[in-house]
Amino acid sequence: MTGRGVRIATRASALALWQAEFVAASLRAQARPLDLDVQLVRVSTEGDRRTDVPLAVIGGKGVFVKEVQAAVLDGRADLAVHSAKDLPAVTPDGLVIAAFPHRADPRDVIVGSPLAELGPSSVVATGSPRRRAQLADLVPGLQFAELRGNIDTRLSKAVEFDAIVMAAAALDRLERHPDRVERLAPDLFVPQVGQGALAIECRADDEEMLRVLAALDHELTRRTVGCERAFLARLGGDCDLPAGAHAVLGTDDRLTIRAVLGAGPMHRVTLDGVDPVALGTEAAERLLDETGA
Repeated sequence: MTGRGVRIATRASALALWQAEFVAASLRAQARPLDLDVQLVRVSTEGDRRTDVPLAVIGGKGVFVKEVQAAVLDGRADLAVHSAKDLPAVTPDGLVIAAFPHRADPRDVIVGSPLAELGPSSVVATGSPRRRAQLADLVPGLQFAELRGNIDTRLSKAVEFDAIVMAAAALDRLERHPDRVERLAPDLFVPQVGQGALAIECRADDEEMLRVLAALDHELTRRTVGCERAFLARLGGDCDLPAGAHAVLGTDDRLTIRAVLGAGPMHRVTLDGVDPVALGTEAAERLLDETGA
């Protein structure tokens, strides 16, 4: 990267800026002893501007990434850093996911009341159809309220409800430590596709950037998140679908994927295999067959 600065497109929330700074620090460390000039290009997204409307109404998870991706495509930035869980299943023409850094904790957390203390009269706030479907399956009769906003906004609203649900990685990265937090095991409460992982996109024809970012790619994270994204791609889905998937690497280089799809009752499947794309696709097809979707 001699003689070239790097511009990183990112949302302007505290969590997004933390993620972009993490990637910036990784790039600077890779460039040592050279002093690499890394700049952040803050982008306002529709998802950040319209916090009073459910995501499914304004277009699903793509509302957090489209403007950020556009900044890379039109040359305002060289790369973009996303929460992998915010990315739709299909990458736009002209872009490529060049790196998945080492994944953080993929689990969901309940803030406020532990799962065992929730009952039919309890109100849990979450804007995620996946979280609502799994909670309703675990605690029949549970009541739900909408919850949008950045991490600190959501935490500040927690006192208004019996509990809220968030991503563990968000709390860890921002070093937020609310009282009464329960981390939910992925085999009980299946996370969103890509949750806890970062995805770094750049232009598909930027060969120099592709080489640089390859050093930040974590092979295990790419395999597991790739498996989960193949599941989402086969569903043809976005975050308006009550679906989740979590893949892990087991023995003999085999992956295991746990996946859920809410269509009336919650449907679950656990499969193992070697090929990430084939495994994720098969998990989705099993659930589609079961639900008749």
